[in-house]
Amino acid sequence: MFPYLSDLINYLFGTDIFLPIPMFGTMVALAFLAGNYLLTIELKRKEKEGLLQPITEKQLVGAKASTGELLSNFAIGFILGFKVLGIMLNYSEIAPQLQQYILSMQGSFAGGLLGGAIAAYSKYKEKEKQKKDKPEYVEVKIYPHQLVGNITMIAAISGILGAKIFHNLENIHEFTADPVGALLSFSGLSIYGGLIVGGFSVVYYAKKKHISLKHLLDAAAPALILAYAIGRIGCQLAGDGDWGLPNDAPKPEWLSFLPDWMWAFDYPNNVLGIDLKTDFANQGYESITGKAWPTPFYETVMSTIIFFILWAIRKKIQIPGLLFSIYLIFNGIERFLIEQIRINPKYHFLGIEATQAQIISTLLIISGIASAIYLYKNGKKQETRII
Repeated sequence: MFPYLSDLINYLFGTDIFLPIPMFGTMVALAFLAGNYLLTIELKRKEKEGLLQPITEKQLVGAKASTGELLSNFAIGFILGFKVLGIMLNYSEIAPQLQQYILSMQGSFAGGLLGGAIAAYSKYKEKEKQKKDKPEYVEVKIYPHQLVGNITMIAAISGILGAKIFHNLENIHEFTADPVGALLSFSGLSIYGGLIVGGFSVVYYAKKKHISLKHLLDAAAPALILAYAIGRIGCQLAGDGDWGLPNDAPKPEWLSFLPDWMWAFDYPNNVLGIDLKTDFANQGYESITGKAWPTPFYETVMSTIIFFILWAIRKKIQIPGLLFSIYLIFNGIERFLIEQIRINPKYHFLGIEATQAQIISTLLIISGIASAIYLYKNGKKQETRII
């Protein structure tokens, strides 16, 4: 496996370097970039078709940099300088434990002051260039696609927070044993927690900016599923624990053309440092080979197929919100199916035994079907009135 990006580089090119960049984090960053790009071009298309309108905001132009702006830029620059110079001065010691370092109070105070001063001065000079004798408020048209950066940032921050919360709820024993470590650790994320909390945060922001929610969700549907597919590549490459149940069965003859790891894999050198055979035994599973179903790979394949389906039909569906409803159905089915061969804690309620993901995926399927029926019927009624 490739816990760090440099592990993959060394494997491909025969080099011997070490870059403290986590593989999973790299793929998550690529997932956000891909989602950002697709959402932008879809919003632009909808704006061109007249489905989304710009909003008008009043902005103060020509004023000097405020104290708040200078302080906020100084704070950001201080944090970056504090950490970056600390890494540069102690690279060999910090690199193997970069994640712990980032969340610690370690750093370079001199680097923080320098970074803060540069950031504050840059903001000051930027405002001075735009300064006018008489600052004035002007009306500015802002199109939805121009807000994608804000939407992505809100989704990222709130999504990671939600992913941590849902993961700790699903693994409450680990959380109670070490609550601080569980909250600050970079590992342990629940994708549905991220989608739910991130989704509600983006919806709130969109309503504040008067963006049509149905069209925004439709534009986001292909981006969301592709980002998920890319993120799961990170899970597979790093071996972050999202593998499935033990799979000791021999690969069927009709799949002989595929690499063995696509059928069963033991995730050597995974980022968690876990020996699967030992881990299976500790969890009460019997495994002769110590290999598991490579579920992150399967999710990448299924999510990519769903992306191409959504991308192909996005222009053909005329009812706002319907594409997102279809996304919910596909997303729910994909995750419900994969949960059949994954290891996750199960909840027991009213005689039902199910994982958190199975419960949520079932709700997604139901809500997707219900909203699709409602939107379709409502769309037909509107067509009848027009005729």
